[in-house]
Parts: sequence; C-alpha cells; structure tokens
Amino acid sequence: MEDKSKMMEIKRKNKVLITNYIFKSVHTSKVDISHNLGISMPTVLQNIKELIDSGIVEEIGDYQSTGGRKAKALSIVADCCYAVGVDITLHHIGLVLVNAKGIILASVRLKKCFEDTFQYYQDVCQTIQEFIENNVKDTKKIIGVGVSIPGIIDKPNGILIKSHALNVSNISLQKMSQFLPYRVKFDNDANCAAYTELSAGNSSVIYLSLNNTVGGAISYNGKLFEGDNYKSGEFGHIIIAPNGKRCYCGKKGCVDCYCSALVLSSNTDGNLEKFFDELKRGNPDIKDVWEKYLQSLALTVSNLRMAFDCDIILGGYVGGYLNDFIIDLNKLVMKLNLFDYDASYIRCGKYHMEASAYGIAMRFIQEFYDTVE
Repeated sequence: MEDKSKMMEIKRKNKVLITNYIFKSVHTSKVDISHNLGISMPTVLQNIKELIDSGIVEEIGDYQSTGGRKAKALSIVADCCYAVGVDITLHHIGLVLVNAKGIILASVRLKKCFEDTFQYYQDVCQTIQEFIENNVKDTKKIIGVGVSIPGIIDKPNGILIKSHALNVSNISLQKMSQFLPYRVKFDNDANCAAYTELSAGNSSVIYLSLNNTVGGAISYNGKLFEGDNYKSGEFGHIIIAPNGKRCYCGKKGCVDCYCSALVLSSNTDGNLEKFFDELKRGNPDIKDVWEKYLQSLALTVSNLRMAFDCDIILGGYVGGYLNDFIIDLNKLVMKLNLFDYDASYIRCGKYHMEASAYGIAMRFIQEFYDTVE
C-alpha cells in the first residue's frame, strides 16, 4: 500500500512538472519536455495524453525541428480556466480577467469610493459578477476571484487587520466574499503586484510599490517573505527625514510622505499623467518637485540595497513612468552608495495600473497547474 502511494505521488509530481513546463514555455514539444525535465519519454507521452484528454493541453501544429519528422507543438488550452483579479483602492476598483495562459483578456478601472458598508461590498460584488458575465461564456470555468487590498491582512483568519489607506481596521473579509459564488482570495496590494514582477527561480528581490501609498514586498529565494505578523515590506514607513513631514501613520519623515504618487499628482489636480506631461514640457515648478522626489527615492532605494543586497524593482503608479528617468535615479543612488560599482540592480516594473489585480489572479492560475491531477 505504501509503495502504491509513493508511485501515485511520483506520478502526480511528474504531471505537475510537465504542466508547469508547458505553461511557462508557451509552446514546446514532448522531446523537449523529456530532455529538460529528465522524465522518460513513455512517462511524458502518458501524461500528455491525459492532459489533452482533460482539456488542459492541446497540439497546435508542427514544432521546429533540426531534421526528421516534425514534432507536434504543445500548448495550454487558453480557455480551460479563467481567474479574476480585483484591486480595491480608496477611490477606485480595478478588475482584470486572465485566461489559462496568463493573458489579460479584459480589464476595467471604475471610480468607486471605499466604504465599510454592506451596500459597498454588495455593489462591488455585483460589478465583479457583471464583469465576468460580460467577458466569459462559461462562468463555470472561473477558478477564483482574487482581491487586492492596501493593508495588513491575516490570511488564515480572513481579517483585514489594518489599512491606513482605507482608514479601517479589524474587518472580516467575509463581508465581501459572501456575495461571490467563487473561491475568493485576499492579499496585500504590494504582495500581489510583486507576484507579477518577481523573477522565477531562487532569486531574492525587493519590490518597492510607488502608489498613492508606498509599500513593498520581499522575495527570498523565490518566495514572498511575509513576516511573522504579515507586516513585512512596509517600506513606506521607514523614516528618511527625522522630524520631517507628518505621515498618516502618526510618525514624522516616513518614505510615504516623500515618495508616494500623491507627492507628484497633488501638483496637477490629482492627475499623475498630467504631472509627467508638464515635466516633459519643462514646467520649472514641476521640475523642482520631481528633483526633490528623485532625491528621496534615491535615498530610499540606497537604504533598501544596503539592507537586503539584492535587485530592486520599482513598481506602482510612479514605477510606470520611471523608465525615462532611470539614468537620473541611478546617478543619485550611486552618490549615496559607495559599495556598488553601478546601479544595474534597479529596474522598473512591467505592470502599472493593473499590477495588483493581475498578480492575485495569476495566483489562481498557478495553483491550478500546481494541483493538476
């Protein structure tokens, strides 16, 4: 009986490995799978047959060949499952629909001011339902809805412990999930955004989220480190200016006071895009604000590099605009950090407004492949 259990577990692990390999490769062949995973060809053939029969994998044509008979290319069936990601902020909700290949099929961002009320949660869930029904023919293929929230979340107990951004604490997340007929996950917005950006494998990376509040996440050996009390990555509340500006948390001189997106957008009627348009036009007042912002950001990045000694990804709303200014930032960081020869460890995130929603949706997709049977 024990030997049979071990064999079943080995078989399950092989199928998970093969499925994940196909997912991450976009398209591949049976020969490549066998060679790169070190799994025998008969085992690969059997697993591929089962995955095709279950509608998860399909043959999509001939694969490139170095000679002889061309192999069939294998790919994930795009519509075998879907996941929805929801990003809740103080003034908006963002939604994305992701298919089994990790491709965003639809996205929308709506103005909706947060309220800790029955009506708010009911309205949000109704919006989610309508979004799904408008974009998915077979709603039974929805494997989950992920919700990103700016705050400290006790995931095992389903409680939002504290959210300064939303000005609430000790809220049961079941207030929302009870209205949805799907599996629901909740997580901190920075963790969700980081999931979309962090490198695969055993990498260690810091993600700095530059939204209307500043947060972050720590990836250690390829896994998010959440801390003993789910409070890791609160980079926005590191003090960089003792006795400086008063932060909403009650302290003075926090990174959030100097590096949040609001520091910039407050100069252009809350419009961040307009701020960068004015910056490109050479508006002297805007340029002065930006130079001070970069100085504070450089100090923050330098401190994080000294503490963690790993790559740093700049994401969030501001991160989406930083590519054009990364050289300026690198020069400032190098003046503050004499332990590195360059600042190549700093890079901008790939995802901007939809990062958190996409990240938590992708957790369902990844879980789908990790538990395939």
